[in-house]
Amino acid sequence: MSSMTLYVKRDSIIHNLDPLTKILFIFVSIAMTYIYPNLTFVIIVTTVSLLLLVTGRVFIKILPIIGISLVLILSIIVIQGLVHPSNETVLFKIGIATFYKEGLLNATLVATRVVNMISAFGVLILTTRPDELVERLIQKGLSPKIGYVFLSIFQLLPEMQSTMGKITDAQRSRGMETEGNLFVRMKAFFPLIGPVVLNSLNDTKERAIAIEMRGFSTKGKRTFIKEPKSYKYSTIINLLLITLLIATILGRILL
Repeated sequence: MSSMTLYVKRDSIIHNLDPLTKILFIFVSIAMTYIYPNLTFVIIVTTVSLLLLVTGRVFIKILPIIGISLVLILSIIVIQGLVHPSNETVLFKIGIATFYKEGLLNATLVATRVVNMISAFGVLILTTRPDELVERLIQKGLSPKIGYVFLSIFQLLPEMQSTMGKITDAQRSRGMETEGNLFVRMKAFFPLIGPVVLNSLNDTKERAIAIEMRGFSTKGKRTFIKEPKSYKYSTIINLLLITLLIATILGRILL
């Protein structure tokens, strides 16, 4: 399972939480950072998301994803620091570029929101088996077809990474240069991406045929192989999250 998904198998409190509780956490944590746009508050919410990743022992796994978003974060900081409408107080200069305090503070707020968003989704994706998540959603009334779409999305990136590795090894054995400077890598990228996409489409088609042969579209009451799993403290945690969201809304109105 772990080779075909982003899920990381661990024995932790976060892994044992109800997937629906983790979905609620994503919604609440992201919503709170927009309802009450105070930098200190947003940093606290983001810290909680990161601590949950640490508790689930998957913090290292989220770092590459955050690293990929650094280009976006840096561009936000530069643009906001230079040309934000509220810019008044000069903070420092680099050559002819002047950075302002107001813009950089706003950029820090936006960047922290981005990190929180990635971390909150990481809590769900890295600590929850996709099949367990989809099964819980179907048990709550979600259409099995929509559940299949969710499951496919979770498996798409790992499958493409695996396929890319196999095709790269095959092409390298035929003499294609796939390592070196940026130009060499870009030259090798386009001949590789075509087979990866075509192979992914073919796998999707074969999977669809296979599940149809097993009666996926059959109408009627569905049963589950596994008994519904019991999750401890789900109700308490859900109420706590909803309470925090309501408190944030009231805080924004009253303050």
